[in-house]
Amino acid sequence: MKVMVTGGAGYVGSVSVDAIVAAGHEVVVLDDLTTGHAAAVAPASRLVQGSYGDEPFVRELLTSERIEAILHCAARSLVGESVQDPAKYYRDNVAGGVALLEAARTAGVGRIVFSSTAAVYGVPDTTPIGEDAPLRPINTYGETKRTFEGALRWYGAAYGLRSVVLRYFNVAGASERLGEVHRPETHLIPNVLAAVEGGPALTLFGDDYPTPDGTPIRDYIHVEDLADAHLAALELTGDGAGPAPSLVCNLGTSTGFSVRDVLATAEAVVGRPVPFTVGPRREGDPPVLVASNARARDVLGWSPRRSTLESMIGSAWAWRRAHPDGYGD
Repeated sequence: MKVMVTGGAGYVGSVSVDAIVAAGHEVVVLDDLTTGHAAAVAPASRLVQGSYGDEPFVRELLTSERIEAILHCAARSLVGESVQDPAKYYRDNVAGGVALLEAARTAGVGRIVFSSTAAVYGVPDTTPIGEDAPLRPINTYGETKRTFEGALRWYGAAYGLRSVVLRYFNVAGASERLGEVHRPETHLIPNVLAAVEGGPALTLFGDDYPTPDGTPIRDYIHVEDLADAHLAALELTGDGAGPAPSLVCNLGTSTGFSVRDVLATAEAVVGRPVPFTVGPRREGDPPVLVASNARARDVLGWSPRRSTLESMIGSAWAWRRAHPDGYGD
């Protein structure tokens, strides 16, 4: 199988490229490098710098490279920025995404796996969250992901596009070669580790939630477990099951960890206290967000094998210590 991975120079995309290459497939990475890192791209793949929203360019790339399937990881993904500048998010995540679909349709590429998000659910009525839960995003980022999911469904019905949508929760951890470098960094675990290294103290947003320790509980998944799911989903789109299947799967552990669990595990891993202060709750933060992963287990044959806090924080810490300058860019 020959796969094009959009955003393959980013955190999730690059680890997924490594997994796809290791499974014996060919990969072309399409990334504009605005947030990705050229050094993160697998040496066995080919990096093409460009935008997935450039329809003529992508159509030519898909055709000339004889691409058989697409893993679409690239997106704008900062929640706060999405609320302040929704135009950027609709332009890139929605309009750019549709341009990618049109390029694929005209080039005859009928298989796509979409890297979606639990943000499509908003504040759920119940937890663990199943894939059939109402989609009620509370920010522009989640709304644009929901909108593109709808485009995939309708493209499947009209044009026979086979798609798998993976709604994952909080991704963490590192492989031996690749780690997490974002600017700005908004994720809890890298910010915890940055605080330990002497960066700004962590702000704990609320400690009075109706949870066992008063802090919010979230589902976390190791980035290599996510890469395994991407690979399984890509292979599933090629099994010929039905003319236009459109499958949606949550990815998570179905358990979850509190913020204080993360802090305690980080302190055990690094052997130092995590500096933090307690601030007010953030509006819209539910007490518990945990995925039901039963469908991914049943349909993809996938299960999270590395997604303990010790493994995720330990691998992230080991990578940071081995790469103090990140990717050097």
